[in-house]
Amino acid sequence: MSLQDVLVGFCTAVLVASATLVLIRIIRGPSVLDRTVASEVMISIIVCALGLEAAVNRHSTTLPILVSLSLLGFVGSVAIARFVARDHDRGTDEPSPRNFLGRSGEDAPARALGADDAMPVQGPEPGAPPRRLADDRVLDRPDDAGGRERG
Repeated sequence: MSLQDVLVGFCTAVLVASATLVLIRIIRGPSVLDRTVASEVMISIIVCALGLEAAVNRHSTTLPILVSLSLLGFVGSVAIARFVARDHDRGTDEPSPRNFLGRSGEDAPARALGADDAMPVQGPEPGAPPRRLADDRVLDRPDDAGGRERG
């Protein structure tokens, strides 16, 4: 039995043990995000197993499969992260107190958290004239919910 056989056997045992644990996490959950992360880890384990097989047999025919699985894992992670972020954003009806600028120009965190904890309000001084675009369209004041066009 050579050193290479021992290392391959050890790596195979580690991959099988980790795949078993990940499969348990996929089955038990408890949340969708736990199952999602576990499935991403399972894809990584499969990529590692294919890489081990390619290294042991000294061929590169599995390289396109490795690249495809890696791309699938990345795109899947990004898609689910965006889906969860969008779903989380819909669940809240009130804006975060850290990034809210009211219509009156007052800083909401200054009222909610106290003046020392609040983020500074960005914008022109009160009473400053409205901003104008190059074609003489007038923008609302910055304290008017995002600077929409007027007139």
